[in-house]
Amino acid sequence: MSEKLTFQSDQSYSKSFALARIYSVFKADGTAKGGLIILLIFLFAALFAPWLSPHDPNEMTLNMMSAPSWQHFLGTDDLGRDLFSRIIWGTQVSLFVGFVTVAISLVVGVFLGVWAGYYGGWIDMIIMRYIDLQWAFPNFIIAVYLVAVFGTGLLNIFVAISLAFLDHFARVARSIVLSLKEQPFIEAARVGGTSDFRIMLKHILPNAMGPIIVQASVSISYAILGEASLSFLGLGVGVNTLTWGLILADGRSFISQAWWLGVFPGLAIMLVVLSINFIGDAVRDAFDLRDNTF
Repeated sequence: MSEKLTFQSDQSYSKSFALARIYSVFKADGTAKGGLIILLIFLFAALFAPWLSPHDPNEMTLNMMSAPSWQHFLGTDDLGRDLFSRIIWGTQVSLFVGFVTVAISLVVGVFLGVWAGYYGGWIDMIIMRYIDLQWAFPNFIIAVYLVAVFGTGLLNIFVAISLAFLDHFARVARSIVLSLKEQPFIEAARVGGTSDFRIMLKHILPNAMGPIIVQASVSISYAILGEASLSFLGLGVGVNTLTWGLILADGRSFISQAWWLGVFPGLAIMLVVLSINFIGDAVRDAFDLRDNTF
């Protein structure tokens, strides 16, 4: 009983320490705070798009390709649709795809990496040979190939981008497990009769969450870019679903005549990706134990 209480106390202490480090890094890092504010603004826009959007994003008017004005803050496209409203509605799918696909990649990739690193042998060989094969190709090429095989649509985009990014999480998780599984506290858990599943879930994963969270913060920005790129190429969630990539694709033939059709959707993508990268850098610094300034 005393050993259990001690372990729980140590675990809660480590969580408190990690949260304290993250808070201290964000407090001292102006770019991280700015990135967090920008990301929260876009998340707010995604959640409250029906109330923030001044016009119906698919409503066609006679004000075709009109410049930004008080009536249309970011101008209109070639069909007279309000660009500001379309960007707000596009935020929903673009951010949703980015966060959900990375969550799927994280769960599947970490499971494969922990399994391969903990058991080793033929299990490790089979899993890591697949990961090495996937590692040989750029993530975007893999996503394009998978969409070409499965077809377009929201579900297929989830599958394609998730599979394209799981190798990163598998490698990170495996490398951490290899360094942890021979540690004395893991050996003590084995001797005490703890099952392999419980060791991986309760002892290894909590110690691996730092690098995994850092990898997730980096992958989210790449997933958003991947979805925008696929939609721009006509391989996205569908022509009837608004995304930033689709907005760019709709206006690419008229960008020379109406600069706002390319600038504002591209600016939205850039701001979100930069904000996530700034947040990811701060999280990485928070989990960098070589930094003893805290």
